[in-house]
Amino acid sequence: MSKKFRLGIVGCGDISRYIALGVKMNPRIAISSCADVSEEARCGYARKHRVPCSFDDYRKMFDSGGMDAVYLAVPHHLHHPMIAAAVERGLPVLCEKPVATTLEDAMDICAISRKRGVKVGINYQYRYDNAGYALARAAQKGDLGEIMYGRCNLPWFRDEDYFDLGQWRIRLATAGGGTLITQASHLLDLLLWAMKGRSPVAAVGMKARRKFRDVEVEDLCAGSIEMDDGALISLTSSMVSVPEQPVSVEVYGSRGTGIYTGPERPKVRFAGVKVRKEKPGIFAFHALFRCLEAFRRWVRDDGPFLNSVEQSLPVLASVLAVYKSADSGKREPVDRRYLKFMV
Repeated sequence: MSKKFRLGIVGCGDISRYIALGVKMNPRIAISSCADVSEEARCGYARKHRVPCSFDDYRKMFDSGGMDAVYLAVPHHLHHPMIAAAVERGLPVLCEKPVATTLEDAMDICAISRKRGVKVGINYQYRYDNAGYALARAAQKGDLGEIMYGRCNLPWFRDEDYFDLGQWRIRLATAGGGTLITQASHLLDLLLWAMKGRSPVAAVGMKARRKFRDVEVEDLCAGSIEMDDGALISLTSSMVSVPEQPVSVEVYGSRGTGIYTGPERPKVRFAGVKVRKEKPGIFAFHALFRCLEAFRRWVRDDGPFLNSVEQSLPVLASVLAVYKSADSGKREPVDRRYLKFMV
């Protein structure tokens, strides 16, 4: 490996620009190449961020060498085939969530990455938010007592450009869902991680198109999830909240309560108990940049990483159960086949 950690970028849209900023602020990482089907997007990205090589096909980039890992910021339905292609070439991957739009594809990624011994991470970056991390660790350590229930709420707003500039987001086949899988799954992942040692068993859900009527995915979703120890989770996710408000994740225990708000100016407060707030141990300006640096350490030095592909399975299984319930109108079981990968 080279002295710097060389990252190949697939997908030169908005999120990859934040990765470029994180790389600029991290002297240990460099972007060695980028790929996008849009000539304008890839050439503009390469010029702006001084990326030496650009490609119109991600497979050409993978085969070119000159990279230590791949970062994927592409439509959801492309995650599975692109991760699989990278893993088959021995390239570690950091992919935006979700790992896939079906649990079968997600478990397939787990299986092939284990078979090839190649590391795959999914960017649920709230685990590296200092306040979110402190909330989760307090719950995991038992500082809040027995966890009774939790809540997560995402009251966000999106205008027409959200779908106009990302047509793949309109269709179920390419997005896998709307506001729940794309946005609030970050919060649900943090809450499920805070309840580490427990697993979801059933869900009920409702979804609606309150503003965007000409799309196939929901702009409003609400649901409840039952854990295997009887604890309950309630969640709401919105693209239609005016004005947009901070997100929140709340954990209610037998001894005390923890409440996270963010992601702008993230904060956590505890009620009923005194908690020594832990931090993830990586210094960086933003949770995304901490996740990126932790991924580098994981790949290069086998350091700890909170967001392995296996760790993303409970949230995907839960989201899919909420969606299934919203379609059936019934309480639906969470598909727990993923538990065989949870070690």
